[in-house]
Amino acid sequence: MRTARLRFTIMYVALFMLSGVALLGLTGVITIARSSTAVAPGQQQQRQPAASAARVAELEARLEAVHQDQARQLLGGSAIALTVMGAASVLLGRSVAGRVLRPLRTITAATRRITADNLHERLAAAGPDDEVKALADTIDELLERLEQAFAAQRRFVANASHELRTPLATMRASLDVALAKPGPVPPQTVALADRLRTELSRIEELLGGFLTLARAQHSALTDRAPVSLGALVAEAVSARAADIEAKRLTVHADVRRDTWTDGNATLLTQMTGNVIDNAVIHNVPDGWIRVVAAPETGTALLSVETGDPPLDPEQVARLGQPFQRLGVERTAGGGAGLGLSIVAAIAAAHGGTLVLRARPEGGLHVAIRLPLMPSARRDDGAA
Repeated sequence: MRTARLRFTIMYVALFMLSGVALLGLTGVITIARSSTAVAPGQQQQRQPAASAARVAELEARLEAVHQDQARQLLGGSAIALTVMGAASVLLGRSVAGRVLRPLRTITAATRRITADNLHERLAAAGPDDEVKALADTIDELLERLEQAFAAQRRFVANASHELRTPLATMRASLDVALAKPGPVPPQTVALADRLRTELSRIEELLGGFLTLARAQHSALTDRAPVSLGALVAEAVSARAADIEAKRLTVHADVRRDTWTDGNATLLTQMTGNVIDNAVIHNVPDGWIRVVAAPETGTALLSVETGDPPLDPEQVARLGQPFQRLGVERTAGGGAGLGLSIVAAIAAAHGGTLVLRARPEGGLHVAIRLPLMPSARRDDGAA
């Protein structure tokens, strides 16, 4: 890969070599010009006797040979010096290029360290008011705007949680009051009240999904602590034992409680619950579920497989997005299509990944990989 440092080094070396070649050529021109200005032997011979003329010619020939030898030595030495300095210019050019680019590397490293959890940090570059400092100041201004946007998003989530739940609670209380009045209640009213309660419950569930998704995508993770992913999976499966029995599902579990990660216990509980819910609700009667929670090459793996009918791989790849659902056969159990999108958001907030794959034999394979916490950092009293 041609980095900026390599390009700068090549440019410095090219400029040095061009200057050296030009200097060497100028030296050769001057040497040739000096040799051509020497007095011709014939001119001396016209004013001197024959013996003297021969002696002068011999001396002039020797002097010319000495001049030519000096010119060759000068050009040869200059070429050797140019070669040596050309090699040295590579090292010097690389060093100078690294020194010039050092502030940019510092800015890049500092920018990479700044995430949604520490947007309050700034580069605060010191030094002269040049192009590098202008770039750092521009990034600081961008970070300030991002911090304000994230703060506004968090305030919206907090306010929406209160403002939207209050009217729903008021409507539910109004239904209860209306049905509790003395006197007979018409059957139509009772049926309407039951239907409204059902719809209110769906709205509350949808609202809870929205708020969880917004919190996972836009809020900073708080209350991080060591969490046993295996323990959360075991609790999620146990809590849904009645639904699993109602569908006569067979659960094959390979859950290791030493599968630890670092994160928010509430969000991770929501994530594991959504995955198990998805496997139970969208399964077929007398089907099966295979659950694995175990360390795997530096990650905490949560894998859930089901044996549904064959699924469309393209549709499966979109299930991690909000409101994406498969056909009617997978939505008969209800849901707004937020479950796996919430799982993807929570996994990403913890530095992990969600991979959805349609099994060739039929069914869905959900794989979540989170950073594995080393045993030295685990707290025995953690969740």
